[in-house]
Amino acid sequence: MKLSQLFGAVALAGFLATGAQAATKLSVAATPIPHAEILEQVKPVLAKDGIELDIKVFTDYVQPNQQVFDKAIDANFFQHRPYLETFNKERKTNLVGVGLVHVEPFGAYSKKLKKGDAIPEGAVVAIPNDPSNGARALLLIQKQGLIKLKDPSNLLATAADVVENPKKLKFKELEAATLPRVLDDVTFALINANYALEAGLKPTQEALFIEDAESPYANLVATTPEKAESAEVKALVKALQTPEVKKFIEDKYAGAVVPAFE
Repeated sequence: MKLSQLFGAVALAGFLATGAQAATKLSVAATPIPHAEILEQVKPVLAKDGIELDIKVFTDYVQPNQQVFDKAIDANFFQHRPYLETFNKERKTNLVGVGLVHVEPFGAYSKKLKKGDAIPEGAVVAIPNDPSNGARALLLIQKQGLIKLKDPSNLLATAADVVENPKKLKFKELEAATLPRVLDDVTFALINANYALEAGLKPTQEALFIEDAESPYANLVATTPEKAESAEVKALVKALQTPEVKKFIEDKYAGAVVPAFE
């Protein structure tokens, strides 16, 4: 090899090494379905912008927020705004939402009843034990005419706020992730769509009743105030709110997950 060729090879190697180091890593916490699946769709898009998306998968609703607040992870994508606001209040955190992506219509599922069956008196009903999703469950049950809440629009209502319960429904508050596993033990359970999908349930086909597209519980990207204006987080939100992602959501989930952006 000639000296000039050697210098050229060294220069090229240095350029490639510099280019490889130029990629910025963005870590995002997500629950497996549909959040991590949707994030996988934008990996190549972000890579073109020099951003390496590192998806951290969790199966609970606490650690994704706590680790972002602790700055162990850059952002997360798993929750709706009422849950985020409740978490901030209870845990003394200050995370912010930076972009809506989709709605996961919340539904009621049963192994003892079929869609269209009358709800029996004394039915045992399992609902999530976190304040925002527990209230979401009660609001959906109220919409079916089964109960009446003291404040019919309270996004943080609890079972103690039920003022009319003609069928004498009995509420069991359980961790959201466990609800698909208790269907043998209750009359029906109100289950977040991500956990329903993970359990093999088909929301649009199997739910006794389900939220419509007007749900105020759109899932969002959340991060710290410091990172909210970063180029990487803005690129993530932009990549998630594209026609390509919208089509993926519509094709993949067939109404079980609904895009929350135009």
